[in-house]
Amino acid sequence: MRLIGHLPNEASASTFSDYLYVQGITNEVEREKDGWAVWIHSEDELAQAREMLAGFLGNPGDPKFQKHSRQANHLKEQAQKEEKAAEKRFFDRRRIFRSTAPYGVGIFTLLLIAASVAVGVLSKFGADMQFLNNLFMTQIDSMGRYTPGFAEIRRGEVWRLFSPVLIHFGVLHLILNMLWLFDLGSMIESRQGPVRLLLLVFVIAGLSNLGQYYSSDPLFGGMSGVVYGLLGYVWMKGRYDPAAGLYLHPQTVTMMLAWFFICWTPLIEIFGNIKIANVAHGVGLAAGMAWGYLSSLRALRA
Repeated sequence: MRLIGHLPNEASASTFSDYLYVQGITNEVEREKDGWAVWIHSEDELAQAREMLAGFLGNPGDPKFQKHSRQANHLKEQAQKEEKAAEKRFFDRRRIFRSTAPYGVGIFTLLLIAASVAVGVLSKFGADMQFLNNLFMTQIDSMGRYTPGFAEIRRGEVWRLFSPVLIHFGVLHLILNMLWLFDLGSMIESRQGPVRLLLLVFVIAGLSNLGQYYSSDPLFGGMSGVVYGLLGYVWMKGRYDPAAGLYLHPQTVTMMLAWFFICWTPLIEIFGNIKIANVAHGVGLAAGMAWGYLSSLRALRA
């Protein structure tokens, strides 16, 4: 809100506030030490509102300012009715957040977390290359060499398209990804069912893994490409289809996107001594956003 000025008493503030409201300018007045402050909600109406205030201060007894109290009350009552009707049509954000509480965790989300933890333990968090060679997109020898062409997948080992998301190189890597998977996966599964979450995870995993493979090599792993895909999906659904019951706080989006761009800088590799699968992040985020937006088109047309 923007402050446009002050009026000397409550009566004049109320009269001018009603006048602004009838003119279509939403506003508030509040008592302060030097009088009654007048605030407007829209930055775009700042100049117009200040001009009206100057006119009122110049001639507060003008009849055009005095006759709007009843009309303003009628408009406010209509606005309240419309707001209540809108609340019935759309989900309350607090209800949306409650859906991610522990009791709302779905079976598929738990299975993904359990599988990731199991792979982490069995692979000694990335130290057992012999074990991980069954999960990479293709076999890697002790010298880091591999044969391009997805020979294993063409022989029927199709799980390799998706299994790299279960690999985590370190406990912290696993914990961070599982926390985000817990929140985002729970929200989607509780609101849209396990089938939708399963489709999202497998499609995003396949795309992000292929993107990372073609941009570097098969020596990568982690759920973060899927996590960014789920983030993008929930972000777009919350923005364009609120009735779906999916919502992210803007601060969450900002934090995740900030981390996304930080990972593209040399800082992580310099200070963390780790290699980030940035292409997997980018492909996952783009795929999730596209899916979320396209699946909201029906709501946008309504």
